[in-house]
Amino acid sequence: MTESTTGPTTTSTTTTALPADPAAGTAPGTGTEARPETLARAVEVTRRYGDVLALDGVSLDIRSGELVGLLGPNGAGKSTLINLFVGLRRPTSGRMELFGGSPVDAVRRRGIGVTPQETGLPPTLRVREVVDFTAAHYPRGVERGALLERFGLSDLERRQIGGLSGGQKRRLAVALAFVGDPRLVFLDEPTTGLDVEARRGLWEAIRGFHAEGGTVVLTSHYLEEVEALAERVVVIGHGRVLADGPIAEVRGIAGVRRVALTGGDLPELPGVLRTEREGERVHLLTTDADALVRELVRADVPFSDLEIRPTSLEEAFLTITAREPQDA
Repeated sequence: MTESTTGPTTTSTTTTALPADPAAGTAPGTGTEARPETLARAVEVTRRYGDVLALDGVSLDIRSGELVGLLGPNGAGKSTLINLFVGLRRPTSGRMELFGGSPVDAVRRRGIGVTPQETGLPPTLRVREVVDFTAAHYPRGVERGALLERFGLSDLERRQIGGLSGGQKRRLAVALAFVGDPRLVFLDEPTTGLDVEARRGLWEAIRGFHAEGGTVVLTSHYLEEVEALAERVVVIGHGRVLADGPIAEVRGIAGVRRVALTGGDLPELPGVLRTEREGERVHLLTTDADALVRELVRADVPFSDLEIRPTSLEEAFLTITAREPQDA
């Protein structure tokens, strides 16, 4: 039997009930979000495909307001992790959470947007029809005109999907991740196949969503893209999280410095991870820049224009992912 009440009630319990729509979050202005909320979580997650161990005890939190870059070599488990977060796959062991519950719960998935690496759209439908059809699956959505304008698709509204270029289809696929006014968006290689201008246009659209309070997790083969967008970087390799933190911190984890100088042939030098030459300019990657410079002086190597600087994100990524699992 259901008991109903007609007036305001009071209660002595301190338990806070979930909102009717867990994906909707806390209403602004309530003052209840003193710290960033954890929107998605992986706890000691393992995922196997037969004999292949794609993820090996991964733990990761995605907090509200973050823009997270997920990096890793091909086959590192990035797409598998995203598929687990959005409920397309289930972990072999461990636990996945989305808005405090299971990612396979359709109500919770209403609060996310996703663009996978590969998408297929009906070629005979028009752009506006695809946007409207996708929006109909959500309780609230972004106005079509505003969405198309943000992603540079306004002039394609009446075009059939089959008549779009590969880059235009990719921009539409990314735009569809935002059509349901999500709190959290997962973008798996969002700018693959785009030219430089289109890629930077998508960057601005993603930045705009983030500036409005949205949370983004993206993977990319373009490290300059992650460096341009992300505030936090998670490096995955060997099925594990190898590094997790702000870009500057991840660079520091690698412990690599770039020593650049102008000179001729150099002798064999200890501690040099990689040597690159551009004309007379030589770039040496090393874990101990001070020791390297001392060795140059001790060996009486003629050089000029010495420069020492922190490693780039790409150099840090290559160093971290090249390590053996037990050393990472």
